[in-house]
Amino acid sequence: MMTRTKRIAIIGAGIAGMSLAILATRQGHQVSMFERGSNVLSMGAGLTLWPNAMFVMKKLGLDKKVMKVGGTPRMMRQFDQHGLLQSEFDILTVNSLCGFPSVTVLRRELMSLLAGALESLNRGIKFNCAITAADVMKLSHKFDLVVGADGRMNSVVRRALYTEKVTARYHGFVNVIGIARQRKGILKNAIDDFRGQGERFGIVPVNDGWCYWAGAWSASADNEHSPANWGDELHRRFRNWPDPVQNMLLSCESSSVNGIFVHDIDPLPFWHQGNVLMIGDAAHASLPTSGQGACQALEDAWHLARLLNETDDMESALQAFYQHRHIKTSAAQLVGRQFAKKIFYEQPEPLLPASTISAAELSKFWMQGLT
Repeated sequence: MMTRTKRIAIIGAGIAGMSLAILATRQGHQVSMFERGSNVLSMGAGLTLWPNAMFVMKKLGLDKKVMKVGGTPRMMRQFDQHGLLQSEFDILTVNSLCGFPSVTVLRRELMSLLAGALESLNRGIKFNCAITAADVMKLSHKFDLVVGADGRMNSVVRRALYTEKVTARYHGFVNVIGIARQRKGILKNAIDDFRGQGERFGIVPVNDGWCYWAGAWSASADNEHSPANWGDELHRRFRNWPDPVQNMLLSCESSSVNGIFVHDIDPLPFWHQGNVLMIGDAAHASLPTSGQGACQALEDAWHLARLLNETDDMESALQAFYQHRHIKTSAAQLVGRQFAKKIFYEQPEPLLPASTISAAELSKFWMQGLT
């Protein structure tokens, strides 16, 4: 069916917001984007686009471009803190079952691709626009749809929708992330995860020697750290860990090091009121241990654009969006919490997908709802 052109305001130029803007603009909708920052942020080191995310990247027309700048790991390996292999998981098997690759990419590269796609559509972003909760309501009178893609911690759209404040939940660990470049041939085509008691260090190869990494440990929340402090603490905590970890710490880009006290939000009973909607981390932030934060943000963009093209009844579209999405996103949140609990508060044990779920089950979950 042909639907009318809709005026859509998107608050937040992150992965979810820019992806939705690209898809909706291509469908002929009039999109306005508002971003509180002065440019497209590339905070965060890198991410893995699992097959469900690559499904959406293909819909965005960016799958080949992201594969060109990204890496295609063949397996995940888990080691103990002494470098003894605990388990392996064959990524290529699950890719084959899903029908899409898994691609690792530096966040700055992904954000650049999304911003470039928007620019090619002549769709600008209004930067330095600090929207307030009151502004959200004003926008709802000017636009057919207002979408909050404005992040997990300080979403103004979430504040506008919920009379009682939704507080992000801290899960008792800090994630210190960064990027590094190694000499060619040092990195294997594998995502490596080293685990000790209440500590982990993950290394994800991308391409051309580039990789991103994360060191994590149990910690009480405190915001007194500077980037220099994080570097010192990383070296102190992981100084006796295996050579791959040492190589990361010695070759990392110091400007990329960032410590994050990791929060998520509890599953929410609704994501919209009237014509105001939340997507991505604003609606269903998960822990990095879920491996699905960016993937679910991309799925949100595709599902919402599809529903907006099927009906002019905004209420039914937004209700259908929540029904389509909340079960899967809640499952991703739960998995992230379960993994974090095992890693940081219980005896370490192999926790790769192979230890808890088969490739067939994992592919079924990842591709659920994507056709």
